[in-house]
Amino acid sequence: MAELVYPPVIAACKTMFRVLDLKLDIDGTEHVPRHGGAVIACTHVSYLDFIFCGLGALPADRLVRFMAKREVFENRIAGPLMRGMRHISVDRAAGKASYDEAVERLRSGEVVGVFPEATISRSFTVKGLKSGSVRMAADAGVPVVPMAVWGTQRLWTKGRPKNLTQRHVPVSILAGEAFHPEEGDVDKVTTDLRERMQHLLDKVQADYPDSPAAGEDPWWLPAHLGGTAPTPEEAAAMDNER
Repeated sequence: MAELVYPPVIAACKTMFRVLDLKLDIDGTEHVPRHGGAVIACTHVSYLDFIFCGLGALPADRLVRFMAKREVFENRIAGPLMRGMRHISVDRAAGKASYDEAVERLRSGEVVGVFPEATISRSFTVKGLKSGSVRMAADAGVPVVPMAVWGTQRLWTKGRPKNLTQRHVPVSILAGEAFHPEEGDVDKVTTDLRERMQHLLDKVQADYPDSPAAGEDPWWLPAHLGGTAPTPEEAAAMDNER
């Protein structure tokens, strides 16, 4: 099937990144399979993460089909783009159909993008994961590629005003080694995936080339790195309140 929508959207995003002079650092792309199905399991700190996670697969010449909530597909502007890029609509009240579609896409050789934390992490650490990414990879017989994205929270994240005109922001994208989930102990493999994702996130945070200016609120840093983001426990309580 011809890709009529995805390439122009990518071109538009790259143009916007050049205008904003975003400092992109993309590493580990050799771990994204150039052929065959794969699940990309990405960290989630921003509403823009799907864009940058997708960029992490471009050096391997792969287009990622993201699983996204149905409401995005119903949006007057985003909906046609999501359908044109052949992303996968998820109805949280009836998730089996979207799960089955994702497995079928994987078996047909496509790359499916998932945010296993389900929602944005307010603490900027990796939350507990849903097991779906591991289960669909095992069902389809394809590998999981863990990925971390960092810096995007400075542009637009939960609980903060968006700042899409901010210039010169470094954004780091790091893919980790692919692995094949073994059928059986899903919880154990999901825990392993979380550890892999946290390791990648720790690395991009440690290597990040920018820091808050003197006197600036370090809101975009996790608490364990001296930031004022909620701790994981505080973030969990905030999510539960909602």
